[in-house]
Amino acid sequence: MIEFLLYTVFFASALFLILVILLQEGKGGGLSDAFGGAGAATFGVRAGGINRFTFGLFFVFLFSALALHWTSDNDEGSVMNKDSNAASLGAPEVPSENN
Repeated sequence: MIEFLLYTVFFASALFLILVILLQEGKGGGLSDAFGGAGAATFGVRAGGINRFTFGLFFVFLFSALALHWTSDNDEGSVMNKDSNAASLGAPEVPSENN
């Protein structure tokens, strides 16, 4: 149940973070100009509050990702520690020139 809640927070914050970042007006305009300047009208001339909101949303995204990692049921460790079949095959054989 807690994992479902963490995944919901993680994906919702990721999508909302993408939306908020794309609506912010950069130095050369932004995606908000493509929609008729709706972002500038929404956020106003001063964008100090939207920057704080973006950082807060980033930290929600970051901590939900870390919480998902900490609550995972994977006790096998890193993928890099496992033996792979490719490593045990050795070097490929060079074909002989015995025609």
